[in-house]
Amino acid sequence: MSDPRRSAPHVARNAGPIADVLRGLLPDEGLVLEIASGTGEHALYFARAFPGVTFQPSDPDPASLASIEAWRAEVRAPNLLPPLPLDSSASEWPLERADAILCINMVHISPWAATE
Repeated sequence: MSDPRRSAPHVARNAGPIADVLRGLLPDEGLVLEIASGTGEHALYFARAFPGVTFQPSDPDPASLASIEAWRAEVRAPNLLPPLPLDSSASEWPLERADAILCINMVHISPWAATE
């Protein structure tokens, strides 16, 4: 059986600098919805960096959802929730509220309707 965890080299380069910016923007506690979580590595990094914040990863791609869940299962960060299937262009989302929304590396690869 193959490992569903995927890895993106850019995460190793940019997760720290992004976390530095988020320190001045995210609430000290609450729920952060990450849209288009991809491999799940950013959500995992941020869950470790912000232990008072709960991260809700999401992605429309089944392979990405499997990768996110595999990383989550391996690390077992208590503030990293199971990933949700979410197409940001959908009229209804599987989440009622979030204290913040985080979207990294999506706009340039998605249809404009997803960005809107």
